[in-house]
Amino acid sequence: QVQLVESGGGSVQAGGSLRLSCAASGRTSYIFSMGWFRQAPGKEREFVVSISLNAGVTRYADSVKGRFTISRDNAKNTVLLQMNNLKPEDTAVYYCAARFGTTSTSLKEYGYWGQGAQVTVSS
Repeated sequence: QVQLVESGGGSVQAGGSLRLSCAASGRTSYIFSMGWFRQAPGKEREFVVSISLNAGVTRYADSVKGRFTISRDNAKNTVLLQMNNLKPEDTAVYYCAARFGTTSTSLKEYGYWGQGAQVTVSS
């Protein structure tokens, strides 16, 4: 089993920055790819960004390209999401996810999920 714990959410004004962290524990040696998804009130959970095991492959949703940056530290089993120039439409609960395979934008392909971290951006 794999456990994921997010931290770093909060509230910020538009144009501000936040950084989310996801710490993995358990059978982490089997994790190949990790991703971030988000879910706004009344909306479906959507893909934000994913990263491969060696960080050589990253995928970003068009809505966050140029503003969000994902990185990972395999020695610490941690994935970071740096979010800059935040907009009110970025307000959502952000979920860290992991899968035993290549990067994917589909939430159905991720078998492990964190509990979520609230990000609120005010205008």
